[in-house]
Amino acid sequence: MLIFILLSLNVNVMDTPNDGGKSISIYFKNIPQTLKYVKIYRKTNGEKFTLIDSLKKAKEEYQDKKVDNGIPYDYKIDVVLQDTVLEFIANNIVASPQWFNKTRMNVLVFTIIFSVIILGMIRIARGGKELFIRKIPALDSIDEAVGRSTEMGKPVLFVPGLTGVTDAGGLASLTILGRVAKKVAEYESTLIMPNYDPVVMTAAQEVVKQAYTEAGKPDAYQEKNIMYLTTEQFGFAAGVDGMMVREKPGAIFLQGYFFAESLILAETGHSIGAIQIAGTIAKEQLPFFVAACDYTLIGEEMLAASSYISKDPMMLGTIKGEDYSKLIIMAIIGFSVLVGTIGYLAHSSGLLNWFNNFVGWF
Repeated sequence: MLIFILLSLNVNVMDTPNDGGKSISIYFKNIPQTLKYVKIYRKTNGEKFTLIDSLKKAKEEYQDKKVDNGIPYDYKIDVVLQDTVLEFIANNIVASPQWFNKTRMNVLVFTIIFSVIILGMIRIARGGKELFIRKIPALDSIDEAVGRSTEMGKPVLFVPGLTGVTDAGGLASLTILGRVAKKVAEYESTLIMPNYDPVVMTAAQEVVKQAYTEAGKPDAYQEKNIMYLTTEQFGFAAGVDGMMVREKPGAIFLQGYFFAESLILAETGHSIGAIQIAGTIAKEQLPFFVAACDYTLIGEEMLAASSYISKDPMMLGTIKGEDYSKLIIMAIIGFSVLVGTIGYLAHSSGLLNWFNNFVGWF
């Protein structure tokens, strides 16, 4: 029995594959049931072996992550059984990073496929072909909302959410702000924009100023209407609600990432009779906006707003390419579920055994 254990037990020490380095792996194969514990020693640069770990349970792989790249290490592994001790020595094991993680080959393949699809759609869009993007009522109603507010002699209120310019929702809100500000300038109305973040306020001032310039009304721009309130969540909500009650805007745009204050803002806007167009990628707040606002941009609709508004070929091609990529992913998932379901039903019902017997009969 001891001879059989000696012949079958295998311990292999090597650089951990498909990693960023600074790791050496020890692989155990055919671990006997009589194992009591394993002691792992390591040394380098002529030093004595030092115990780095003791394993009381059998493991097929152990990773030593306390090593440096490019330095040779020697290992001694003592496998202690009930009636003997087996010693394994591995010399000059060097850890190094790999250029490519082979276990992520599927990611590379899908990345290439999706990149080709997106680049192809961009090329088609630049070639002059009109790409279909479904109607987004919330964006189509911007002109209506601003026009209604102007006819009533009331200002337009734009709230950009409670995040910074690095947030996807915050960036999307600034894109929508440009469209709203330009329409406000054309109608010679007033735009009021309270801000939660001072950096967003600075960016918004530039966006609104540029929009007024494009509309041919640079003198109508009023920087004081793009103001900073506070970074206190409910303090900001209270300040915006106060503006709604005092100024009674005819149109309110709630565009950005919102939290628990979403329903407070939307309900106050609804109470003063304003037309409200909301948009957020915060799925937890969407039900409140849908219930209290006239139009709502849901999730990716807000992120696609810049493409929808500008009609830029590169942006439209990117959106269409992403849509086709999602269709491919959905098809793969659906096919996998279908095959798995059929296989499970066939196995559990005995149909698979019947089919094998039927084939064998021929």
